[in-house]
Amino acid sequence: MRVAVLGTGIMGTGMARSLLRAGLDVTVWDRTRGRSAPLAADGARVAGAPAEAVTDADVIITMLWDGNSVADVMADALPAAPDGVLWAQTSTVGLHDAGDLLPSLADGCGARYIDAPVLGTRQPAEEGRLTVLAAAPEPLRDPVTPVFGAIGARTVWVSEQPGDGTRLKLVANSWVATLVAATAQSIALAQGLGLDPRAFLDMMKGGAVDAPYLHIKGEAIIAGQFTPSFAVRGAVKDTGLIAAAMRESGTDATLMEAVRAQYRKAAGSGHGEKDMAAIFYAFRPEASGPG
Repeated sequence: MRVAVLGTGIMGTGMARSLLRAGLDVTVWDRTRGRSAPLAADGARVAGAPAEAVTDADVIITMLWDGNSVADVMADALPAAPDGVLWAQTSTVGLHDAGDLLPSLADGCGARYIDAPVLGTRQPAEEGRLTVLAAAPEPLRDPVTPVFGAIGARTVWVSEQPGDGTRLKLVANSWVATLVAATAQSIALAQGLGLDPRAFLDMMKGGAVDAPYLHIKGEAIIAGQFTPSFAVRGAVKDTGLIAAAMRESGTDATLMEAVRAQYRKAAGSGHGEKDMAAIFYAFRPEASGPG
């Protein structure tokens, strides 16, 4: 199976390597060529343009910044792709993009569209342990199974309606973004009250409200280690999409708008490229670290 991966940032790079480990034939492209070039050493072909990458593809994976960037890239790529190519759209985009704009683009070019955002960050992408949240008609599921099996530990088929995968992704990300913000807030408060922030994590361990992600992000904050698994600027983008979806659905977005404001504050103070746990600096902006 020939797979074209368009977008080789943190997530796309890990996904491409997982596909290569599974023995698939992988071509990669990124607008910033320096991002995709290292994948040649892993066995990928590096294309100079989106159209070149998809010329003989069985499956196209898009892992790009937002709906507009996906639409722009695929408008160039799809006319060069084989008729009937499978397009697995794994980026996190807005409701209109996932359910209307991108499926219409696929239909107009004879591609078969699968709404398939992924849940996970750098390490799961590198290890092929993402969760794929997919929505597509039943006949498209078996053909894409080798691809989803390579990049993910689990595929959740949400429905046959494109857009429902993205809806579930935004629901999941609303929880993740809020949990990370709450973790940072609690550690900042502990520090502000003169406590060892680790006392908070130790107290939570094994309790009814404990969560593994609390300790992953909490320990990173305490250690001041903000190597990006998912960057603050990405959290700003995604919380904006979530808040828009909440308003569209008639759900009160007050909490999400407040969470987004804190991610924006962290990004505005120079932490946008750091891991999303660096939202800590929105709560304790004068601190160099909580340790």
